[in-house]
Amino acid sequence: MKKNFVEELQWRGMLHQSMPGVEEHLSEAMRSAYVGFDPTADSLHIGNLVPIMLLAHYQRCGHKPVALVGGATGMIGDPSGRSSERNLLDEATLRHNQEAIKNQLSHFLDFESNDANAAVLVNNYDWMKEFSFLEFIRDVGKHITVNYMMAKDSVKNRIAGETINEGMSFTEFTYQLVQGYDFLHLYNANDCTIQMGGSDQWGNITTGTELIRRIGNGKGFAITCPLITKSDGSKFGKSEGGNVWLDAKRTSPYKFYQYWLNSSDEDAEKYIKIFTFLKEDEINAIVAQHAEAPHLRVLQKRLAEEITTMVHSRADFENAEKASNILFSKSFKEDIQTLDESTFLDVFEGVPQFHISRSEFDEGLDMIGALAAKTGFLNSNGEARRALKENSVSVNKEKVKEDYNITSEDLINDQYIILNKGRKNTYIIKVL
Repeated sequence: MKKNFVEELQWRGMLHQSMPGVEEHLSEAMRSAYVGFDPTADSLHIGNLVPIMLLAHYQRCGHKPVALVGGATGMIGDPSGRSSERNLLDEATLRHNQEAIKNQLSHFLDFESNDANAAVLVNNYDWMKEFSFLEFIRDVGKHITVNYMMAKDSVKNRIAGETINEGMSFTEFTYQLVQGYDFLHLYNANDCTIQMGGSDQWGNITTGTELIRRIGNGKGFAITCPLITKSDGSKFGKSEGGNVWLDAKRTSPYKFYQYWLNSSDEDAEKYIKIFTFLKEDEINAIVAQHAEAPHLRVLQKRLAEEITTMVHSRADFENAEKASNILFSKSFKEDIQTLDESTFLDVFEGVPQFHISRSEFDEGLDMIGALAAKTGFLNSNGEARRALKENSVSVNKEKVKEDYNITSEDLINDQYIILNKGRKNTYIIKVL
């Protein structure tokens, strides 16, 4: 017995708006639905995860998901929620981005299945590139009035906040027509009757349903999910370095894991419903367990585990978890040697570093030099001596005295030495 898709979205907090009759429509037969993805980068980011999960749940409920890469619309730019036009891309870049995006989507969707509901990837550039301007305004444009287009929030909000010199271009104004035509094309070519997206896409999606009604003499449906917000008011999907990407080269699995691990209790309870495939009773049990001992952060740990494993791999999750716990490890020196250099640097991001040549290091490095005289980590040799006398200095997490000399045996991966003064001050010496 397949799950009811609309009910699944409702309990997960993933349903914002839907057209009347869509639940009955889905109950009658397997249906195709699509979501569009912007191909202006060769990676999606966690802001795309909600529509991705929409398609993934859709397939798991027995229906056919269609992922549309907006090669044509990516050349225009969607005005929804934006204050300026985006840069236009050439076809070669768009094709490269399309392949990268499909690879990421394959972590969530089954494109290889022999079942009727196997996922499909399409690119709207394939049907739009041969469409002449005259044909488009004759066959599509005449069916939608300017008044209808101007009434859309994405257009009204953009125009209201712009000067005449910085206003919306005709190119962007026509975006909803092009996206609407995508829906009509997929309706005719793929029997696709539903378009899904974020709540800011409602206007664009309903333009498509209008074209299906007026040109295709058919019925299309719209489903939108809420835009995700963080409880502290900061923007979801952003970190200090910008977007949190799905590509490990852009955002490392360690940083990706840390993003979810650092969620507030309120956000984690919301996220675990939206961004995992865990069942309702299992989530309720985790939430209850977390409530008994919030300091253990059971909820955040399970959320980070599920989503890091899904986006990257089980091995990437285990490495990220190990890196997160390594500072508290009783076998710190041995454990930290197992981290690759990029993860090591992620763990110690922002920690002050001093570079020393190998020849200079081989001449010997005493503790006063390591803390002050050579590195300048501490303000003076006197401060370094006081810290050593107070027994607050450690080399690679092991306490040392003033007479300790750092040698090659202290090097982590033959390159790094980690110094601590007290619990809060960490420094790194890198031997080049």
